[in-house]
Amino acid sequence: MTIDPIFVTLPNQQFKMGYIKEKFKVKADELNAEVKDLVKNHGNKKIEDVTLAQVYQGMRGITGLVTETSLLDANEGIRFRGYSIPELREKMPKVKGGAEPLPEGLFYLMLIGELPAEEDVQHLSNQWARRSHVPNHVFAAIDALPVSTHPMTMFTVGVMALQTESTFAKAYAEGMNKKDYWSYMYDDSMDLIARLPRIAAYIYRRKYKNNVHIQPNGLLDWAGNFAHMLGYDDEGFRELMRLYMTIHADHEGGNVSAHTTHLVGSALSDAYLSFAAGMNGLAGPLHGLANQEVIKWILEMREELGGGTPTKQQIEDYVRKTLSEGKVVPGYGHAVLRKTDPRFTAQMEFAKKHLADDELVKIVWLVYETVPPILESLGKVKNPWPNVDAHSGALLVHYGLVEYEFYTVLFGVSRALGVLASLCWDRALGFSLERPKSVTTEWMKQFVAGKVEAE
Repeated sequence: MTIDPIFVTLPNQQFKMGYIKEKFKVKADELNAEVKDLVKNHGNKKIEDVTLAQVYQGMRGITGLVTETSLLDANEGIRFRGYSIPELREKMPKVKGGAEPLPEGLFYLMLIGELPAEEDVQHLSNQWARRSHVPNHVFAAIDALPVSTHPMTMFTVGVMALQTESTFAKAYAEGMNKKDYWSYMYDDSMDLIARLPRIAAYIYRRKYKNNVHIQPNGLLDWAGNFAHMLGYDDEGFRELMRLYMTIHADHEGGNVSAHTTHLVGSALSDAYLSFAAGMNGLAGPLHGLANQEVIKWILEMREELGGGTPTKQQIEDYVRKTLSEGKVVPGYGHAVLRKTDPRFTAQMEFAKKHLADDELVKIVWLVYETVPPILESLGKVKNPWPNVDAHSGALLVHYGLVEYEFYTVLFGVSRALGVLASLCWDRALGFSLERPKSVTTEWMKQFVAGKVEAE
């Protein structure tokens, strides 16, 4: 199948550089008025009580953030501005001949709150192509690291080196009205999203492809161009990147990468500093690094079982062995979800359409049939179902991207769409510095004994 690139500069678009920014400002002003009214009239209304266990155990379930871009329901899964992933795959603009939604459209939806027209998506793609130049000192900073460095470390170093280009930091140093914070955050976010694929592809080609780099193709969409710079021009892989960048973009605001980006941004740190902090959180094995752990576990299982496609009984035995060693089965369970992750389902549907005979994919499906009943039988697991990480690696391996240490970087490029759209909203709504109260264990003991009271 040939998919024609459609992202050329349109005559009626080339001078309309800021209409999405202007539309965002209108939406922000409207919501700002609503938020002020809520706080003024209902600011003392209690949302929920907080238990001692929640304070000690990662603040699980405490409602303490507002994130406009998406909402995560334990049973329904993620909804972006009210739209489920199946609805996005159906309703969002696509490239000519393609079937997967364009990430540009999701960014527009998260930012504006409305489904984009094809013109809006083309406009964003053109904007990002124009903004995508990466200064040489960024590549020099990455090159200063040993090639053995983990790709996520290189990625965050590259983002930090790019911080020299922050328009927010420059304007703040010169003095600006706080009413203009959102405008500079918007421009920084647009610039950063535009440049991330170039940085990520540079890291991939440097570490795994003998430092031979591929120049961008400005006629391609954002995800398609990313695939091209990585070195994969197969249309199936481009479609996978469009889906991958869409479904990994956001997962409400309480996950580590989103919350960290918001937290650092609340100190008026610019988009580069905030996003780099979020990426250091994404690099942890309990968050984004899990996607490399899944494919590693599957490959190790296949090797230990002698290669080929294992039987369900062999998989069950290996799973029980993994659990008996005090380890987890990577890719299963989620802090919030209590059903199969819709992002897993979307990838499974993609695989059934494009690579149903792939051996590794078949193993993923066998693991899906085997693991949940085992975890349920233990009676200790709230969610025995697969999350997004359980499937993504097998799809990437099929198309030749076998370097699983790089997978979290792909996740990071996608996650920029959600967390940076949220940062724009943080600044537009004038959110305050985040500063929760903390106490000591001695205070907790005194509280339980009734000797002190919560403030």
